[in-house]
Amino acid sequence: MESRLNFFGNPLAGKVLKHINSANKVIADSTLPAATQELVKIRSSQINGCGFCTDMHTKDAAHAGETPQRLHLVAAWREATVFTDAERAALELTEQGTRIADAAGGVTDEAWANAAKHYDEDQLAALVSLIALINAYNRVNVLVQQPAGDYQPGQFG
Repeated sequence: MESRLNFFGNPLAGKVLKHINSANKVIADSTLPAATQELVKIRSSQINGCGFCTDMHTKDAAHAGETPQRLHLVAAWREATVFTDAERAALELTEQGTRIADAAGGVTDEAWANAAKHYDEDQLAALVSLIALINAYNRVNVLVQQPAGDYQPGQFG
């Protein structure tokens, strides 16, 4: 598979990515746990069918010490016993926030309240921002058919 557009090499796209990556840095530096951040990125990327981001974030998570068992169970998190209640709340919010078009009501009050039980206001702001941001990255990569499989942890800095 070859990308439809060299998005990483295009000057205009580079300017856009610079701003998106700056937003990602703010989230990465927040108090939202790093493991939760990776789980959110993986789940959203799975839902959106973004092979590039799924490859990247599973490799980054493994490199950071995430267990293979948890990585393999992200797609089936509801039935898995390896995630904390807080992680489960973040994954539910991720699914509902990623599948907005699939549900007339968007994110339910129940999903929001559950997340709010586990995360403070800054962490919720980071979580909401992360869900929006990974969905943006996913859409870029799916639109241009960015090939997956060659990512190396830390490749982008």
